[in-house]
Amino acid sequence: MTFEKSKWMELPREIYAGHDVLKNIGSMCRRFGFGDYAFIVTGEKTYDIAGEKVKEILEKSKFTVDVIKTGIANSRNVEIVREKAQEVNFLVGVGGGSKIDIAKKASYDLGIPFISVPTNAAHDGIASPRASIRDNGTSISMEAQEPMGIVADTGIIIQAPYRYLAAGAADVIANITAIKDWELAHKLRNEKFSTTAYGIAKYSAEAIVDNADLIKPNLEESAWIVVKAIIVSGMAMSIANSSRPGSGSEHLFAHALEKIAPGKALHGEMVGVGTIMMMYLHGGDWKHIRDTLKKIGAPTTARELGVEEEDIISALTMAHTIRDRYTILGVRGLTREAAEKLAKITGVIGR
Repeated sequence: MTFEKSKWMELPREIYAGHDVLKNIGSMCRRFGFGDYAFIVTGEKTYDIAGEKVKEILEKSKFTVDVIKTGIANSRNVEIVREKAQEVNFLVGVGGGSKIDIAKKASYDLGIPFISVPTNAAHDGIASPRASIRDNGTSISMEAQEPMGIVADTGIIIQAPYRYLAAGAADVIANITAIKDWELAHKLRNEKFSTTAYGIAKYSAEAIVDNADLIKPNLEESAWIVVKAIIVSGMAMSIANSSRPGSGSEHLFAHALEKIAPGKALHGEMVGVGTIMMMYLHGGDWKHIRDTLKKIGAPTTARELGVEEEDIISALTMAHTIRDRYTILGVRGLTREAAEKLAKITGVIGR
């Protein structure tokens, strides 16, 4: 019998993470053999924080550089970037999650390389082949360009409000329930499964949990711990060619809550709260998850998220409808009674 199994994956070729690594972006792009025309996707604030510096470094490396300052990650802004970047050789996303999502989706549509330069570490999108694009009040996870290079300067990232770093840590911790959902779908629905991606996703989450005592405000080592875990988590998704290693029932809950109460909390903050409750449904040590999030300084209750208790219950009952992905929530989801009981038992509401 002929062995015919095959697999394709795309991973970053070079990653710089740590103090003062931004200076390496020019030489890295030259090694990649890109053409001379670079296009930076950034925002008003993030241009001042890092975008202008990236432009100067690339220009010193003899690149022609154009810049667009854009807003939220929605289809319209992706379209604008795509239209303006028709003649460029590569895109550089400089900013938080929205600017990087716009750049990676536009580069995917254009079929050109993408470099990720995060200015905060609020979620694992800085290294993943997925983009969260918001339309009609809902964020949709879309296939996007894997970054060919990542330059995560912890000296810049630590300057962002600590809330963002705590949210990024929570987003990686969510891998713990995401891989449980993935394994469940593999067993019950014969969904494709990668033990390698599973192991890497688990490792990245454990790296956060095991080092939670070191994740504190105004400590650059904290940014180093979270950024490394985020990058590894993103690579797990690349290996799986799916967001499965980092997105399960906890993300379905978060997307539902964002739809119900938009703008109230960061993505990673909502995901962290969802992870507590989904860990309970999986029969795991949800208290350890809760206590780790508390130690890091991430929200664990509706009040800390800034949402109403009714919003939590509604999001729990809606979560299974967000996308066609089998999780511990099943195909019918939770009844209102079950959702209320779950939220109360885990302390998300009723405090």
